[in-house]
Amino acid sequence: MKRWLAFLPVLLILLTSCNGNDHVTKQVVQKENQAEVSNTFKSGSYKMIGEEERIGFIYSDASAFKAGEPNKYMWHLWGDEDELDGSLKVIGTHQETNEEIVVFESDELAGPHNGADAHIPSTIQLPSAGVWELNAYVGGEFFGTVVVEVM
Repeated sequence: MKRWLAFLPVLLILLTSCNGNDHVTKQVVQKENQAEVSNTFKSGSYKMIGEEERIGFIYSDASAFKAGEPNKYMWHLWGDEDELDGSLKVIGTHQETNEEIVVFESDELAGPHNGADAHIPSTIQLPSAGVWELNAYVGGEFFGTVVVEVM
């Protein structure tokens, strides 16, 4: 019996602290469901954002996304020849509002460039500020994701 009494204060502290932090737990869970902005990496002499050795585009402070303003981005893709055969379609999803738009479409990819197996230039305009998940599909098959923040 004395053993249980010794653990009672610890149990009470745990129960009270868990109850008061429900909002913190909910915020953490909500943030876990949101995609994080992609890492940058170097390919050739260029800084890119995306998934290294999979998909990315040339990116710098000068090319940072601004809501409603179009800018040019050179997409680079790495993969087998059969994976890179077909059209490229990029669908963007705003992480807070779930707004979904077709960001960019092309009929086919160009050949190797800057260390990548394929590339394609694009002009992209994202309509609103926040974090956008850009899912790329080649030949109708999911290929990769680049997550960006729009100012």
